Amino acid sequence: MEKDKNKHSALEEKAGIERPEIFSPLAVKNIQKFRKIQPSAAELVTGILSGSITALSRAITLIESTNSDHLERANEVIKACLPHANKSVRIGITGVPGVGKSTFIEAFGKHLTGQGKKVAVLAVDPSSTISHGSILGDKTRMEELVKDKNAFIRPSASGETLGGVARKTRESISLCEACGFDTIIIETVGVGQSETAVHSMVDFFLLLKITGAGDELQGIKRGIMEMADIIVINKADGDNIRKAKLAKSEFNRALHLFPAKKSGWIPTTSTCSAINEEGIPDVWQTIEKFLELTKGNDYFYKKRSEQNEYWLMESINEQIKLHFYNHPKIQELLDSTKKAVQNDEISPFAAAQLLLEKYFGKEN
Repeated sequence: MEKDKNKHSALEEKAGIERPEIFSPLAVKNIQKFRKIQPSAAELVTGILSGSITALSRAITLIESTNSDHLERANEVIKACLPHANKSVRIGITGVPGVGKSTFIEAFGKHLTGQGKKVAVLAVDPSSTISHGSILGDKTRMEELVKDKNAFIRPSASGETLGGVARKTRESISLCEACGFDTIIIETVGVGQSETAVHSMVDFFLLLKITGAGDELQGIKRGIMEMADIIVINKADGDNIRKAKLAKSEFNRALHLFPAKKSGWIPTTSTCSAINEEGIPDVWQTIEKFLELTKGNDYFYKKRSEQNEYWLMESINEQIKLHFYNHPKIQELLDSTKKAVQNDEISPFAAAQLLLEKYFGKEN
């Protein structure tokens, strides 16, 4: 009786049915075959120059790859695209988290595409120092712009590079220009020293601010203020309009305390409401005045040349650092040297000198 009772218990697990195959074996085989196909550098270049977003996306993925096998192909693509680059205006946009960068960029981008321009947005997402992952959610925050056929949005993980600027952003700019985009917007993480790196790869630098955050003047880094070509106070709507106008006056007074820029440009301030798309045309008009001035006095082209030299030196430094840490002898000694430093058996400076001597001694 007890045996029969257990047999018909409500807790008895049912066998159920077998899980059906989602794809047919042929479909799975075709998908796997497609994923293994890697376009050649020549095919990617042809696609980019013809305006293919797919080719552009795959090429950027290639240059962002840390796989050493991809480096040679990536360099071929960049080299072939360089003669077709440098025909855009590069705009850097920064601001603290919550200032409304994504909303502003969407409204600004829509304004530009409405004028017939092609806009590429390179948005750098911060990588977690714990999990090393990134959300890459900029496309979801720019729902309208992402659907615009004249816009291209590419979120990239910042990785462990200085201030959160993706290591290959500079090369991505060249690829976007070769693909026909005449306005490149680079959105920084808005924390750390990313502003310095972005400033070294753009023509115009925009600092986005909001009121009521307690940083109208006292919390602002002098360096960022000095880099800004325009300060835009966002969210100037509703009850915040009066505060935004007051902040604009305060920033204007502060800007006059800084030394004159080499470009001859006098930084300005402006207010806008990105969510209501108000004040956006004024920002673009300011950028046009900046371009007219700096191209007229040749500062625009001189700055581009200086930026190329800067990134040459940065690339050399990066390659040397990469080669150093990947060197077999250094990898063999690094852990033991770290432990010696932690145990105060050797000073950090003497340890560094020791490792460098081993590194250069092996090379010689």
